[in-house]
Amino acid sequence: MDKVFNKRQTAEVADVFLSCSEDFLHINHICHQQQKAFNDIICCRTSQMGGHISTCNHCGYKQQAYNSCHNRHCPKCQFLKQEQWVDKLKGRLIPGRYFHIVFSVPHLLNQLFYINQKLCYKLMFEASSLALQRAGRNPRFLGADTGAVAVLHTWGQTLSYHPHIHMLVPGGGLSEDGMEWTESPKKFFVPVKALSAMFRGILIRLIKEQLDKNAIRLPDEFPDFTELKRRLYEKNWNVYSKKALTGVNSVLEYLGRYTHRVAISNSRITRIENGEVTFRYKNYRKKGIQQLMTISCTEFTRRFMMHILPMGFYKIRYYGILATANINTKRQQAIALIGKSILLPRLEGLNAYEVYRILRGKDPARCPKCNIGIMVRYTLESASG
Repeated sequence: MDKVFNKRQTAEVADVFLSCSEDFLHINHICHQQQKAFNDIICCRTSQMGGHISTCNHCGYKQQAYNSCHNRHCPKCQFLKQEQWVDKLKGRLIPGRYFHIVFSVPHLLNQLFYINQKLCYKLMFEASSLALQRAGRNPRFLGADTGAVAVLHTWGQTLSYHPHIHMLVPGGGLSEDGMEWTESPKKFFVPVKALSAMFRGILIRLIKEQLDKNAIRLPDEFPDFTELKRRLYEKNWNVYSKKALTGVNSVLEYLGRYTHRVAISNSRITRIENGEVTFRYKNYRKKGIQQLMTISCTEFTRRFMMHILPMGFYKIRYYGILATANINTKRQQAIALIGKSILLPRLEGLNAYEVYRILRGKDPARCPKCNIGIMVRYTLESASG
């Protein structure tokens, strides 16, 4: 065998999991989805997943490669998914400026959210999108229908539990009769304090409605919703707007950083030794400077497992004039009124090899040794049978 083709980082999330798997599983009870992600990440691109041997039909050079797990939480399996999704979005976006808005919930809600993840994440999407659309329609602000691409993240830089939604919002909106496109000012069209108050009120109401239906379980520290509600209204909720982005390409590049992220990338892990792992993180309390954190491997794994999403949950959603139901109506009308061309997807309908060829600029089937022959694949069985 000439070469095993799966390149690895010096240290990976999988190595952390492996180093403490027995201890972690002994002291932690994890659900089926967490167990699956745990196993998939450990086995990804190893003999446990099976693989293939490729042989050059010209010079006889051989390569061995193992299969990927394709789990959406795996740090090694997101590149192609991200590139294909971003490319597909090209034909969906309205040309023009976009604002990046982030909706966060106070830490007081962390326990409630964690024990009711699927429903609470859904309510957070609903509350943030409703707040945005109501504010947009308000004549004091924009007075028009706007939209958003929304992405849920559940982590902070140190893998803490921090549910928040990133939204990309067009810098304008469509009039009620669909006959006019209203441009927003240079700054975001809604004061973030007003948007934050609306978001808070809507989410608290939605949570109360679900409690009345016995669809949500309160954490032990709040046996009564009245006390929780009082404390939530005492807090200023964190909604903030980042600098506007101009041009669809810059918007897509920016959005690509957020859509298919997992809780931590392999590149941030610097060392694993003596049952501890060291990783890089940005300290936003110190203007985002890079710092190192060292914690036990079991604690790292526990934190990572908090960010495994419920089965079938969609973490990317579209609202308003960018919603699926409005693609061929309001969105098309907005594009016509703006009078600018849209970008067309270039990867749609292509298989993985063709996508790789375009993105990397080389043919993955071409022999890397002689650069003449084609690598012919032969399947390997997985080590687990």
